[in-house]
Amino acid sequence: MRKNYPGYLKLTTLFLLFLFAASCKKDTQSSPTPNPVAEVKNFAVLGMYQQATNGFKRLYMAVPKIGDVTTVNYGLVFDTGSTGLTIDANGILPASMITANGFQFSGDSINVSGITITSQQAIISYGGVDGSIDEYGNLAYAKVTIGDGRGNVTTPRIPIFLYYKIIDNTGKQLPAHSADVFGVGPGVSYTSRNIGSPLSYFQLGANVTNGFRLAKLNANNFLSNATFTDNLLYIGLTPADRNGSGFIMHPLNYNAISGYSANITSTVTYGGNTVAASILFDTGSPAITLIQNQNAPSNSVALDAGTTVGLTTSSGFKYQYTVDANNLTTVQKPSFSRDSRTIYTINFFIENQFLLDYTNHQIGLKN
Repeated sequence: MRKNYPGYLKLTTLFLLFLFAASCKKDTQSSPTPNPVAEVKNFAVLGMYQQATNGFKRLYMAVPKIGDVTTVNYGLVFDTGSTGLTIDANGILPASMITANGFQFSGDSINVSGITITSQQAIISYGGVDGSIDEYGNLAYAKVTIGDGRGNVTTPRIPIFLYYKIIDNTGKQLPAHSADVFGVGPGVSYTSRNIGSPLSYFQLGANVTNGFRLAKLNANNFLSNATFTDNLLYIGLTPADRNGSGFIMHPLNYNAISGYSANITSTVTYGGNTVAASILFDTGSPAITLIQNQNAPSNSVALDAGTTVGLTTSSGFKYQYTVDANNLTTVQKPSFSRDSRTIYTINFFIENQFLLDYTNHQIGLKN
């Protein structure tokens, strides 16, 4: 999702466990049996929900519990393009606490059902010139359970953004939970430097690196009803994930305000044009790939069906697709969009795998 606020995480010291085995015979010496190495597994492997509505594809993370509130049954947009968990307080906090002007409590903070709401207020904006929304809320802290009955894990107590209203770019207030987001990008949130990706706070096992791997999405599971897809999210990276699985790694650049950026320096080609690009690979963008080109003939123009779009990243990852009804693409001038980034949508993740290493500040791509 095109959020102007990325996220960060704490590093975990890792070690490798070895199992030792030895055998001997009386009066003879034999070569020692090779010491088997304990299998290193991901911290957790979870499924998620895919859905498509009017051509808009979404990937949702189930969140059945926040703090001690067990009646929660919300799907949050799984978003590689932003950082931090944001969720509507309606249905989570008592209705008497929620007003159009903010949460009602006195002092610096209050604890309600295992959720600590602080007095630190902020506004988060998602979207771009074609339509944006603003979430109004407060920094909060809680344990969060992610996943559903097929498999789930609970985070430690983590910072989240709890909002009390959503306003679109026309000034209209949207229904509760219209824009709950599970932002897993790197860096830290502009909303609060305390907020990072909810996946970055787990205490991981031996030789497991802080990060996640996203398997290819199932194109057949983008249906009108939310459809569960198993084994999509691998939390915690094994040595095999990082070193032996064919991912092309891209070091991330550091920004003093937002931490490490998910944008990858690349070159994009289309219809005889070659454009230097800073690309965000964004599961939260549901429909139209946006290419930024200051030399475009107009502020915003859709590419014709049949146009081939290619990209080559600074580390040599290559990918191309053909524009059609399932891969819509628009070229914009940054002066019009007010965003210099080229945004690749959720369609990219149907044909490619994605890896984010929080510890070493790298994004891996594989096709």
